[in-house]
Amino acid sequence: MEQESLTPNPERATIGNPADISVICFYFLAVIGVGLWSMCRTNRGTVGGYFLAGRNMAWWPIGASLFASNIGSGHFVGLAGTGAANGLAVAGFEWNALFIVVLLGWLFVPVYLTAGVITMPQYLKKRFGGQRIRLYLSVLSLFMYIFTKISVDMFSGAVFIQQALGWNIYVAVIALLIITTIYTATGGLAALMYTDTVQTFVMIGGAFVLMGFAFNEVGGYQGVFDKYMGALPSRTLSSTPALYNISASCYLPREDSFHMIRDAVASDLPWPAVMLGLSINSVWYWCSDQVIVQRCLAGKNLTHVKAGCILCGYLKLLPMFLIVIPGMISRILYPDEIACIVPEECRRICGIDVGCSNIAYPKLVVSLMPSGLRGLMLAVMLAALMSSLASIFNSSGTLFTMDIYNRLRPRASDKELLIVGRVWILLLVGVSIAWIPVVQAAQGGQLFDYMQSISSYLSPPIAAIFLLGVFVKRVNEQGAFWGLVVGLAVGMARMIPEFVYGTGSCLFPSSCPRLICGIHYLYFAVILFLVTAATVMGVSLCTPPIPDKNLHRLVFSLRHSKEERIDLDTEEEDVAKQREAARQQHQAETAATRNGRLENALEVEDSKAAPPSGWLCRCMGWFCGMGTSSQDQPEPSPEEKAEELRHQTDITEPPTWRRVVNVNAIIMMALAVFLWGYYA
Repeated sequence: MEQESLTPNPERATIGNPADISVICFYFLAVIGVGLWSMCRTNRGTVGGYFLAGRNMAWWPIGASLFASNIGSGHFVGLAGTGAANGLAVAGFEWNALFIVVLLGWLFVPVYLTAGVITMPQYLKKRFGGQRIRLYLSVLSLFMYIFTKISVDMFSGAVFIQQALGWNIYVAVIALLIITTIYTATGGLAALMYTDTVQTFVMIGGAFVLMGFAFNEVGGYQGVFDKYMGALPSRTLSSTPALYNISASCYLPREDSFHMIRDAVASDLPWPAVMLGLSINSVWYWCSDQVIVQRCLAGKNLTHVKAGCILCGYLKLLPMFLIVIPGMISRILYPDEIACIVPEECRRICGIDVGCSNIAYPKLVVSLMPSGLRGLMLAVMLAALMSSLASIFNSSGTLFTMDIYNRLRPRASDKELLIVGRVWILLLVGVSIAWIPVVQAAQGGQLFDYMQSISSYLSPPIAAIFLLGVFVKRVNEQGAFWGLVVGLAVGMARMIPEFVYGTGSCLFPSSCPRLICGIHYLYFAVILFLVTAATVMGVSLCTPPIPDKNLHRLVFSLRHSKEERIDLDTEEEDVAKQREAARQQHQAETAATRNGRLENALEVEDSKAAPPSGWLCRCMGWFCGMGTSSQDQPEPSPEEKAEELRHQTDITEPPTWRRVVNVNAIIMMALAVFLWGYYA
């Protein structure tokens, strides 16, 4: 009978009654309604309107969108699973962000705003000149989006849906991708940020409800501390001793499960590695990653951006109590499933040999919550998955359109760029669907480590370039480029062997040489950062510096400069403009010759440019943000363009509100220090 209780039953899906389905339908209607409202409210017919929400967002949707873009289904599944397996320390990944978002709002965003950029590679091009750094970062960012963020969110979302509904993984994920793509490709950033706000409240509200049920079931907050260390699986003996043996350390909870600060050498999360290595990865993610920074660049002004960062920081305090501790409670309530150690048993429970801790959060939802509330929690997971994927789709569309396609066609019209951005999103969906089998076969027990280790091998060089580029004027293009090249080579030298040999598990350790894989990935991030920074500074000091006339409002020390800046890429753009003008003149002359007179050629062009008059075409044009209302607007005059640029690059703040956000930032960091000390 015990064997039967541990065997998963796909037919036991409990989210299928009318109450649950009604809640899910109401959620989808709310999201679609908010998206349609934002489509009517925002001008999506321009590049700035679609990709940066017209730079008119208030602080509360900025903060909610930052939090929702960060907290994907990978956090609900990965954080709860790691909490179930190893205790509280994984919450350090969340609380570390409270300090980094202050760096984002107070140090990095002012420079990005005064630089007048849309994407991070675009900033690097203005800062260093040339094309190779910008192209390098664009391609690497797209690579990381597809193979880390999308894959992690899709896998973790599929784990939840399988546990809760018993749906086929392909049907569930493809349906979610299609819905996500529709409101991403049509609504632009404004739709994402407003729907993110709705989904943030859904996520937090649903997680609070589940936390209450979980604490009630285990006997309150103290019950977690009293019972977690005794949460052991009933089966701990190997069924094939000749093949492997199971030591007690593989299934006993860690002795330091309730410690945030852990041993610097022997633990799973050494405290110096968390303080330093995690901070380096966080600088990349929060201060230079397109998904996050794009939300800040859409703010009304710098004060709204700072307030949004503070709101996001306060929200980042919650995952410890809403996700990590409930994951530990799940192990207490269901130790035979969550803490399984025998590979054959784990395969029967969740389909993965290395362990089933990743089902900790879905198991709580299915087992504890009453009808209706189960539907609410499925809506929470759908919100997390769709919000994260939508953010990635929109930001990667921006990267590809503005940094790769616009380089191939520097004089492309706004309409052409908008179409290319939406087509790229569709291509990303195709790649994501093709990646599902790889995600399904991934070792789910290593999900959160997989995500963090990939970041540790690829992101420290990028973090070094942005830190030095923003704060050190002496850094030049040669130093930045060769620092990225050396950093990528060192990172790949660690990443490739680790994936060739495998990360291993407690029962079957990896055979990767200790010299290569023996260093904790967060310690390796520190080493990689220092190697990159040394290379950047060494090469920069050996080559000519960039004059100040090219750096006004591109580095922190010159952010308030009023002098005219001569962009390093001005000459390249002038050549591209001349080439495009010559091509257009040649086309016009050819058309004039073919039609007999230049006026005829212009009439032909005008007739071709006339918008379709059919009602279906007009509806599609409105839906995609290309309606006649935006096309009929006259081209802004040079004075209007200059005023718009001045507004977008202005970083002045009202003194009163500046003091308010500064005080809140100090309070937030003090609270973070207190919590770190309390759980140390």
